[in-house]
Amino acid sequence: MNEAETRAEHIDPALKAAGWGVIEGSRIRREYPITLGRIEGHGKRGKALTADYVLEYRNTKLAVIEAKAWDKLLTAGVGQAKDYAAKLAVRFAFATNGQGIYQVDMGGGSPASYDSYNSAPRCFK
Repeated sequence: MNEAETRAEHIDPALKAAGWGVIEGSRIRREYPITLGRIEGHGKRGKALTADYVLEYRNTKLAVIEAKAWDKLLTAGVGQAKDYAAKLAVRFAFATNGQGIYQVDMGGGSPASYDSYNSAPRCFK
């Protein structure tokens, strides 16, 4: 299963089950632009940085999710998720392959694996 299929069949339903995009004030932003890409000259830019998902609650960005294909390691996107979370100054960075969720609390909490996402109000605390 490729990344797009993993997102559609596993990640999107898991986010909905946790109330994201359902609970009033919560929003799932897909393909969220982080940077336009480095200016390389002659009117060209390098590759733009785009987060697979950014989770917002009450117009506040709370988390970045980096999705990988079903057959990738759960932690394959951790570095990328942490980089994006730092650039967006959000508290949580998640990496997932659709089979599990690896959470990093950018505020200093211990990283851990989970089976489901926190709801928007719980992340907002």
